[in-house]
Amino acid sequence: MSEMTLNLKVWRQDGPDSSGKMVSYTLKNVSTHMSFLEMLDVLNEQLIAEGKDPVEFDNDCREGICGMCSLVIDGVAHGPWKRTATCQLHMREYKDGDTISVEPFRAEGFPVLKDLVVDRSSFDRIVAAGGYVSMNTGNAPDGNAVPISKEMADQAMDSAACIGCGACVAACPNASAALFVGAKISQYTFLPQGDPERGRRAVRMVEQMDEEGFGNCSNHGECEAVCPKGISIMNIGRMRREYVKGMIS
Repeated sequence: MSEMTLNLKVWRQDGPDSSGKMVSYTLKNVSTHMSFLEMLDVLNEQLIAEGKDPVEFDNDCREGICGMCSLVIDGVAHGPWKRTATCQLHMREYKDGDTISVEPFRAEGFPVLKDLVVDRSSFDRIVAAGGYVSMNTGNAPDGNAVPISKEMADQAMDSAACIGCGACVAACPNASAALFVGAKISQYTFLPQGDPERGRRAVRMVEQMDEEGFGNCSNHGECEAVCPKGISIMNIGRMRREYVKGMIS
């Protein structure tokens, strides 16, 4: 069947100071070739035609790169597909007559702005606290100017693959941002360019994470399970080691 009818339960909330609720919609003629966000576009076209407010949801690249498509689908951040952002989830996952619930990421550090859109500027403030290298760059250096082993470069790139979507926070029962912060710290830990701030980077970023209201990691592992880029929880252990080193240095 190339088209189907879906029953949607979507979180609707007018603003950060308003109370929200799940609202039910019936959406017909949904193509199995659509992406999940295209399906929401169709829903909004229907709502606009009925003179109702469309559902606000965040998105940009629709290529699984930017991480803005932050939705909890049937209780799972980014939906049922492993290592897939919401924008890359397709409706062929579902069948005619299915009921699908759609909610925003929920955490103190991610206040809801409207409907399915949350404010994730807390992540920006965490990165600004220490996720950088302060040096005069001048012209782009030669790629081989600083020798780095392939193993170290690969591990740095694995950590840098984090797109900052916040799925780890949404999945964690403690709403911890430890996987995100661990990845952002780790990507510099493997590289000599990260050494100038190494002694204070983890301390500043962890302190900012706590200030933003995120919880502590208790090793449940849900963060890694829903991460669209498969970021390893080994980064959390590395963050903790870097934090201890920073505190005693």
